[in-house]
Amino acid sequence: MPLFRRFRSSYVPRFLALGGLAASLLAPPANADAAEPDFPGVKRAEFVYETASFPECHAATIAETPQGLVAAWFGGAQEGAADVGIWVSCRTAEGWTAPAEVATGQGADAKGPAKRLPCWNPVLFQMPRGPLLLFYKVGPSPSAWWGMLTKSDDGGVTWSAPAKLPQGILGPIKNKPILVNGKLLCPTSSEHDGWRVHFEFYDPSTGEWSRTGVINEGDAPQAIQPTLLTHGDGSLQALCRDRNGDGSILSTRSSDGGKTWSPLKPLALPNPNSGIDAVTLKDGRHLLVYNPTRRSGPSPRGRAKLSVAVSADGETWTDVGVLENEPGKEFSYPAVIQLADGTVAIAYTWRRERIRVVTLDPAAMNYPGGN
Repeated sequence: MPLFRRFRSSYVPRFLALGGLAASLLAPPANADAAEPDFPGVKRAEFVYETASFPECHAATIAETPQGLVAAWFGGAQEGAADVGIWVSCRTAEGWTAPAEVATGQGADAKGPAKRLPCWNPVLFQMPRGPLLLFYKVGPSPSAWWGMLTKSDDGGVTWSAPAKLPQGILGPIKNKPILVNGKLLCPTSSEHDGWRVHFEFYDPSTGEWSRTGVINEGDAPQAIQPTLLTHGDGSLQALCRDRNGDGSILSTRSSDGGKTWSPLKPLALPNPNSGIDAVTLKDGRHLLVYNPTRRSGPSPRGRAKLSVAVSADGETWTDVGVLENEPGKEFSYPAVIQLADGTVAIAYTWRRERIRVVTLDPAAMNYPGGN
């Protein structure tokens, strides 16, 4: 069966092995300078790697597979450089495997087969009883990138040949999709005509894609990178990154499975024009990871502090702990999931040097209505 029907895209069953790609050419600072998160519920804080062949990393994503946790991010000389690729590491009983580059932008430019373009914003999603999906972007900039997809049937050890998504489809732009009526609802956005949010649907049984219209046209706040929450009444909520660096996290709701959305409105949560992620927990509450500052706050760009907040209704949020807080350093672009055992795993950029994963027990956190 072809990967896509309505929008067709070639799929070649070629596999890329992970071994042999890690190196220790550059050594970031030792763990001694990494403060440990210290608030109720923290179980473990660890780095995915200590050394790598690339000096800079960003945009972590994380998923739980039947084989264990898998993390991915983009890494290279610096964000937007031609050598930036998508790197993956799997957590085993012995710890995280060495980073392996599983996707690049080599040959992606039709003007020259040898030209390499940067990769951006990977997003992992484990299909129930199916493959691990890895969405990412390739292109010279966020205003001109396109969506890509590769799959793993063995928990992130080997990957299929990347396939370009259909024209006009970007896939989940930063944060994980959710399943709605058997389809993946992908939170996405574009930056070629202002910062605009929309949503895409992917039917894994047919390979068909469809999309909504832009939800913030005209004078509406400019926003990108939505993250999805689910509510007990069946409605959905998306929290978005606000382009206004001294603005707030923006919220929108859907009562029809993501087909239509309410106008964006600000919440009482600051946003320094930085990525966020959130998850609805099994107990019905919602957990958010974000930079609780303004862009005019602690440098760099308001991303020096990274916190965890919890809400019962998605509207009123309570900060329950600080993951990082170091003026002059960057801690940003979190990804958060709840694991099968009920714990929560958070992956994020640590100083643009490494990827850190913190595991929490939400039952042990101090928040209204919690234990």
